[in-house]
Amino acid sequence: MKNYIFLKYLTLLLCAVFMLGGALVGSKAIAAELIMVESSGCHWCEVWDEEIGPIYHKTSAGKIAPLRRIDLHKKLPEDLRFLKQLAFSPTFIVVNKGVEVGRITGYPGESFFWGRLELILDKLPTEKIVQTKVH
Repeated sequence: MKNYIFLKYLTLLLCAVFMLGGALVGSKAIAAELIMVESSGCHWCEVWDEEIGPIYHKTSAGKIAPLRRIDLHKKLPEDLRFLKQLAFSPTFIVVNKGVEVGRITGYPGESFFWGRLELILDKLPTEKIVQTKVH
């Protein structure tokens, strides 16, 4: 029970870090997407939908790499044909300008997901914010 409570507090802390991270650090290029490869009846896809789905778009990660869902058993959209080895669901793939940046195969829980996603998003190029004086 103590481990469960600890993991919930850790998850809340990680969410707060992601939500504040975009405001405190230089912004990432918005050309990135988080592709979620899913399939009907996928238990771990449903767990992700319950635990992460409702908040993902509100986080800095969701702003850096908006979520896009594709079905494992359907033909890949034209712009994602470069993706290879899609055999498991869920699989999460960060793509940027037509290039795979990194992927997470499976969903073993919130802490693992946020930690791995952060490592992948750190590989994205950072836009330099240039402030100019407004007259």
